[in-house]
Formats: sequence, structure tokens, C-alpha cells
Amino acid sequence: MYKLPVSYGHSSHAIHAGEPDSDPCRAHVAPIYQTSTFGFADVEQGKRFFSGEEQGYVYTRWKNPTIEVIQNKLAALEGMDLRNQAPPGEWVEVAGMAFSSGMAAISTLLFSIMRPGDTIITHGSLYGGTTELIEKILPEMQIHHQLVHLNGSDQLEQAISKASKPTVLYVETPANPTLSMCDIAQASEIAHAHGLKVVVDNTFATPILQQPLSLGADFVVHSTTKYINGHGSAVGGMVVTRELDFSANQLWRHMERMGSNPSPFDAWLINQGIKTLALRVERHCSNALAVAKWLEEHPAVEYVIYPGLEHNPYHELAKRQMKGFGGMLSFELKGGLEAGIAVMNNVQMCTLAVSLGTVDTLISHPASMTHAGVSPEERQEYGITDGLVRMSIGIEEADDIIHDLDRGMTRISETAVSAT
Repeated sequence: MYKLPVSYGHSSHAIHAGEPDSDPCRAHVAPIYQTSTFGFADVEQGKRFFSGEEQGYVYTRWKNPTIEVIQNKLAALEGMDLRNQAPPGEWVEVAGMAFSSGMAAISTLLFSIMRPGDTIITHGSLYGGTTELIEKILPEMQIHHQLVHLNGSDQLEQAISKASKPTVLYVETPANPTLSMCDIAQASEIAHAHGLKVVVDNTFATPILQQPLSLGADFVVHSTTKYINGHGSAVGGMVVTRELDFSANQLWRHMERMGSNPSPFDAWLINQGIKTLALRVERHCSNALAVAKWLEEHPAVEYVIYPGLEHNPYHELAKRQMKGFGGMLSFELKGGLEAGIAVMNNVQMCTLAVSLGTVDTLISHPASMTHAGVSPEERQEYGITDGLVRMSIGIEEADDIIHDLDRGMTRISETAVSAT
């Protein structure tokens, strides 16, 4: 649990929040407590720790000082707008819990909330791993799911009314890889009126651009592997919530017993990444907008999906709900899948790889990579076409990213000429 202090900005919280002030060596950087277990002063202290009478460290699967640093940092960042909404002088308490991956965070949270017979309501354009969890794993536990287009209140109301024991509304916004968006405030109001908990995956936006708790969400989940770490050097996940009792009891108990905790070393790496998050996100956003505008004018491009473009159907919602348009974009070439493959195989600076949010630009093909486990029919229904190319725009020079893409586009033309 983290109490938000005075009104610091994003970068100040990212650098200072959660940092220990009692390290005996006065380390400037929070140390790595790379240990599996902790010693007790005596048997009596061990008894007090195990009974909860005294707080302390016992075993890293339970808690660890290095892991607590990133938990407090993300709680601080996700709670900033809540603090601004609070009456003067009131503390805002937000809890963060770290996990070994984004999927560990999502699955542990859902297992903590849902029971056999419950229904999770969500949309079709989700990260492929989340879709497979909801559609293939949860049904084995008699937990149902219902898909809905979250582009209007009527559809959500109807989905809830038709569902058997609706319990959770789960959304990604912006979504992976179509960048479709959900009005968090509106959806939360409807869901809460029917007694549902609202979970928002904020990985694409990061707390720098969007803070779902202040818009009504009950839980925020992150793959901290992505923008939070930012350097492709660690895997992790996070759940942030204002439900302090739930976090300290049900969620912690499931994490501890399922063993979905992160390692101290990954937590340390993620902490180093968080400190530059605000600066990196600013560059990701400006580069992505420049690349999107260039792609939009290229004769080989069928369409571009980026909420920063004025004709994008989610542009106004993004302006209202986010503080920037993010570093992710998708596009389709007029030559379809074959043209997309040619571009991806011929870029030199951009890296052909899955994942996202790293300092370098990544390019991938969702239908054959991140969403290969999702049925072709479902992919098509929610706009994940076979020719869709997804880009995670890095913080290189925007002109260099564009030049690299242009080189790949030129190869398409050369291939077409040689074929005739």
C-alpha cells in the first residue's frame, strides 16, 4: 500500500516514489535483495512475522524489499489523478502488487475474483494470451465469457443483462493490436450499476497517458515487460487497485500460493526503466504520430490505425481520456499479407520481433505471431486481418524509422516489377 505524498509530477514520482530511505549503506539506487529467504533475530520474532503480529520479510515468494519499490512506484503513478480529485489534506491510498509476467498478473487477479458459474464480459480485440486465457482456460473452471463491442452503452447493457452471473468487465484500451478504445468512465458506471468489477489493461497507454482508477476502474493491470521496463531486459506484471483489503488478502494469498511472484533481479531492472518512463513516452508518442502521418500519405498503404490521426474513430475519445496518443500503431498495405511480409523482411533498423514498448522500434505480424492462437474467424471479426502489420515505435530519430520503412516499401515495388 502506498500513500501518495505532495503533488509531485510523473517524473518525480517515477524517480523517487517507493525508494527506501533506511538502507544501512545509504545506497543511491535501491539495492537488489537477491535472496530467497530472510533470517530472524530469534524464534520469537519468527513467530511474530508468521502470525502477522509484526511486519517483516520471511521469504521472497511472499514479499521482498526490491519488489516493494516497483509496487509503490506504479501505485504512485496510477494514483496521481486520484490524488488530484481528493479533498485538500486527504491521503489517497493505492496498492500495487507485482507478478512474474503480465499474464501472471491477469490470471492471478481473475482467479482471485471469479468463481465457477461467473461470467467475464470483454471485447474481441485483446492481447492473444489474454484471449486464450479467457476462452480456453477459464471455461475449464466453469467460468464463462461473453464478447461485446464496447463502442456504446447499449451493447454493454445488453451483454450484462444476458450474461449468467456477470462478475467482471475486462477491457484493454487502447487494445492490442487494433488500437480500438473503450470509454472507461462510461463503461465503469454501467458495470458498477450491475455489480461488476472493472479491470483495465493499461499496458499500451501507461500511467503517464491514462489512469483508469481515476476514471472508475477497480483494477489496473500492466505487463511491466513493455513500456514500464522499456528496455526489453525484464519480464513482469502488475496489479494496481484502491481495494486495499482485497489486495492484502485474496490477491496476495493467490499470488503467494500460485507462486506468481517476480524475481528481485527483474524488479530491479524494471525499477531502473520506470525512472525514465515519462521522458520515453513523450518521445514514443511524437515519433508514432510522425510515422503514422507518413504512412497515411504513402501510396502503398491501404490504411493506418493510430488514435492520433484526426479521422480515427477513437480520436476524440483519446483526446478526452488520454494525455497523448501512445507509441503503438498498425497498418495494412494494399498488397495484403505478401506486401507486409516483404516490408517486415526488408527493414534493417526496425526489429522483427513480438512484444512492445522498448526503446527500439519493433515490427510484427499479429495474425501469425501474437494472435496465432486466436481463431481466424474471431481475428477477422475484430479487425485483426491477415495483412495487418503492428509497430511499436521506439525512441530513435523519427526520420530514421521512416527511412527504414521506406526502404522496405521500395522492395515491394521492386518485387512487383521483377514479377512482371
